Amino acid sequence: MSYVPGDPWAGGERPLTLALPKGRMLAEVAALCARAGIAAAASLAAGDDPEALVLDDEPSGVRLLLVRPGDVWSYVAFGAADLGITGKDVLEEKAGDARGGWLDPPGAVELADLGAGACRMVVAGPPAGAGLWPWRRLQAGRLRVATKYPACARRALGGGPAEVEVIPLAGSVELAPLVGLADVIVDLVATGRTLRAHGLVEYEVLFSSTARLIANEASLRLREERLLPLAEGLEAAAREAPARQPAAEGRESPCAG
Repeated sequence: MSYVPGDPWAGGERPLTLALPKGRMLAEVAALCARAGIAAAASLAAGDDPEALVLDDEPSGVRLLLVRPGDVWSYVAFGAADLGITGKDVLEEKAGDARGGWLDPPGAVELADLGAGACRMVVAGPPAGAGLWPWRRLQAGRLRVATKYPACARRALGGGPAEVEVIPLAGSVELAPLVGLADVIVDLVATGRTLRAHGLVEYEVLFSSTARLIANEASLRLREERLLPLAEGLEAAAREAPARQPAAEGRESPCAG
């Protein structure tokens, strides 16, 4: 059922709102939602393109929001959604988002690892530099790092003797070492196929990333009786989910971020 503006379910109790990530991981996390009793997620799990960005499931009392993976945290932390599912990479990047002099950022609590969309945040670069990387990252001098995850890159590689220069990019990060823009990249990978296609190799794994269930701090306190059963249902669905087969060569895995 699509959302009807101005109709908060005919004056009944406000639905629990769950933000889901659009894109490659949507079908996998929607399947968990369907197994947890949210019937409106079934068509998303089947891979159907959603006609609306807000879907109501009145039997379960849940409203689904379909948003960009990187925006799930914002919808949850700022209170537009009670719960959300997004990759650990997003949470790690947001953890480094606070800046001096800004208001304290709002809160989102990580409740569970749902295991979907497994991938890893890595340092990668040309093959010639792989053997030297453990030594290079501990040496003084400038180290240029291109990435879509500047906070993760600074936290992982900064603080040592190297002078880390982070170069933010919105996409095509693999190109940066090939044209001399950066020495290495920090990026999220699943199969590594894209790295190999550009002649790059992994130097170091910084952390693993899977889909995480997060909750708004205020909702967790004020709506605990409604929120926790849904969270437990999603956790149970994740435990019972069939084991994912490794992505076939040449196919992209539905990476968490």
